Amino acid sequence: MAYGQSWQEKLEAACREWRISLPVYQIVSDRRGGRTAWSSRVTVYGTVHQAKFWYDGKNLRNAKEDAAEVALSYLLGLFAASTSTGRSGW
Repeated sequence: MAYGQSWQEKLEAACREWRISLPVYQIVSDRRGGRTAWSSRVTVYGTVHQAKFWYDGKNLRNAKEDAAEVALSYLLGLFAASTSTGRSGW
């Protein structure tokens, strides 16, 4: 994974490297008083990962980046554990 890539790009590259389905993003909203907060979820390798934070509507890209970072961290831990225990064929 190259320096300077977005989390979304890093996640897609990791999925290609591990030969798993590419991530699918979903934008979600929550009405809070007179405003709407926005966040993102990403499904990858059969698991849904929620962004850590909620964002203003003009920052939806940040919401997707947040979710991609969460998902990539999960996958790195998962695949690191599977290779250290000698499992294959996931």
